[in-house]
Amino acid sequence: MATAKKTTTTAKKAKTTAAKKKKHTLVVVESPAKAKTIEKYLGTGYTVKASMGHLIDLPKSRIAIDIDNGFQPEYITVRGRAAVLKDLQKEAKKSDVVLLASDPDREGEAIAWHLQRALAEKTDAEISRVVFNEITPVVVKEAVKHPGQIDEKMVDAQKARRVLDRLVGYNLSPLLWKKVKNGLSAGRVQSVALRLICEREAEVENFIPEEYWSLEADFLKKKSSFTAQLVSYKGEKPVLKSQADVEKIIAEINGSECKVIDIKTQDRTIKPKAPFTTSKLQQAAANRLGFNARKTMQIAQQLYEGVPIGSSRVGLITYMRTDSTRISQTALDDVREYLAKEYPDQLPAEPIIYAVGNKAQDAHEAIRPTYVKYTPDYVKDYLSRDQLRLYQLIWEAFVSSQMNNAKSRTTSVDIQGGDAVFRVSASKIMDKGFYSVTHLLTSKEELSGSIPSVELGDVLETKEFRPEQHFTQGPARYTDASIVRTLEEKGIGRPSTYAPIISVLLDRFYVTRSNKQLVPTTLGRMINDILVESFPEVINENFTAEVESKLDSVAEGAIEWPKMMGEFYGPFHERVDEVMSNLESVKGSIDEVTDVACEKCGKPMTKKLGRFGYFLACSGFPECHNTKSIPLAKCPRCDGDIVARKSKGRGREFYGCTNYPTCDFLTHFKPINATCPQCGQFMVEKFDKKHGTFKSCINPDCNYLHTADGDEVDADIE
Repeated sequence: MATAKKTTTTAKKAKTTAAKKKKHTLVVVESPAKAKTIEKYLGTGYTVKASMGHLIDLPKSRIAIDIDNGFQPEYITVRGRAAVLKDLQKEAKKSDVVLLASDPDREGEAIAWHLQRALAEKTDAEISRVVFNEITPVVVKEAVKHPGQIDEKMVDAQKARRVLDRLVGYNLSPLLWKKVKNGLSAGRVQSVALRLICEREAEVENFIPEEYWSLEADFLKKKSSFTAQLVSYKGEKPVLKSQADVEKIIAEINGSECKVIDIKTQDRTIKPKAPFTTSKLQQAAANRLGFNARKTMQIAQQLYEGVPIGSSRVGLITYMRTDSTRISQTALDDVREYLAKEYPDQLPAEPIIYAVGNKAQDAHEAIRPTYVKYTPDYVKDYLSRDQLRLYQLIWEAFVSSQMNNAKSRTTSVDIQGGDAVFRVSASKIMDKGFYSVTHLLTSKEELSGSIPSVELGDVLETKEFRPEQHFTQGPARYTDASIVRTLEEKGIGRPSTYAPIISVLLDRFYVTRSNKQLVPTTLGRMINDILVESFPEVINENFTAEVESKLDSVAEGAIEWPKMMGEFYGPFHERVDEVMSNLESVKGSIDEVTDVACEKCGKPMTKKLGRFGYFLACSGFPECHNTKSIPLAKCPRCDGDIVARKSKGRGREFYGCTNYPTCDFLTHFKPINATCPQCGQFMVEKFDKKHGTFKSCINPDCNYLHTADGDEVDADIE
């Protein structure tokens, strides 16, 4: 009996010891930076590893979609990622619990799904899903305490998008190889964005500017002078199409008594804007900081994943891929507490709730700082210049969104001379409201002119009439900001895809950037023409927006994704076969023999279209491999040619002399096929807010410019 009792006691002790043993948990995130931040928060008992994105995906070398079996994809371990997967499996085998913490979106859910299947083969550990909308100690620890399961329907939505894009790309790309040029590719969403850019370029080129004039007058009262604009003539809005129209009015009213006939004051309320969604952040960063969409998302990712602040790492912003303006109650309490202390006069009685758009998935909050106490001034010594600028934009947008309205007052003075009425207006901020924390007051609202000290009935002296010629401005080319805004408005793509859409078009050289504008290349236009003409039902914004809506329905469990694929693929594949048989190849028209002799073998050079545009290649290939850039103009300093080059650091295009380094002439403006009629040097394309896109002489001593075909101006342009 004693022996039995002793054995029982030993077993109980062993069981108690095992119960007290702390479980070891493996947490898998996507990036090393995120892993480093989270591991510090969780401490002992946790190992945090990075998957570095997708480890399992479709192969690149073949379509890998079983079309006859419900469009099921064939997944493989991504080439070069086997070692990472093996390391994760090894860690999972040593762990009691595995938490899959990839990003909280469709791609992140798919990454978690693939990892769950791959790790379950090597471990008996319990595998769960956790999601972090922000990388802060409280949120991370709370999420780890309450793990959940993978959202299978969201995985289905990602799978549907991946399969659909694969079906489109792997059918259209071979068509382009056969009909245009080997190595080309076409994507479902990118092709629609390319179409928008090409259509806008056609509008820019076809626009015919019209001349119009404005008339200002300088008035004087005692020693105070001011300028007013002509706003009415004979009771109607003036239409001044020529200089003669202006001179006629001046002649009629010159010498007339000019009297103040009206003074009006109007108050206006200016409401704060909602905190940022992804698209609004990209637009604001482009317009105010000059960031392209890719750079904005790269820096936002760094701020989200965590940066060193003193002795700790802190995720400074919430998840940066969102289409919602929703704010959590915790965040509202935080910002209102801050405002009550720092700006008590600008704190509304109740929190401001912003309506979520109809197209928003509302899966995440708006982009906001994780802690309002980390003001831009507080973190400035810990961030890079670009990190600080973007963080300040996000911090100010969020804090100002929960502040009082601003109030402005506009005063207008009307002066009548004969049948003409001139007006001068000025605005003044009466209550800064939410402007108190922003840097938006370049005094466009605060200092937009000064009001003359006049009273009703005052007679003023006319000092000078100042007519000015203008030309109507055509549609502007898309920029990163405007194409993102358009994609969002039309329901094309999602927050996670806006930046990649632009990047793909640039990387494929279907589009280039010129003065921050997106300009289609010859290759891009050629591809767009073929795709739009041959597949108008697919390469259009309505179809793409409809697909996004159906993908949302898949994520909600409303429709089955294989059925969605079946409805699309049959008619699409038939059309591909038809176009493949009937479309005339343009391969022969791309290459053009020139009269330029190869300096190495003497054979004529051929003008070819490559991935980065046109270039010259020796017709003696493969015996002669000589290639060179196509001359765009003659150098204004020597007998060399001007060719396109790319800088070593950022890969930005510029134009320099072929005799470099003997001749160091260069310009960042692209030469065009035109010579200056005044000095004979080549012309370049420029852009500014006053003239829009215009042609200008490269000669700094010549001030000739062209605002449009046939409209010649002599002006000094900075």
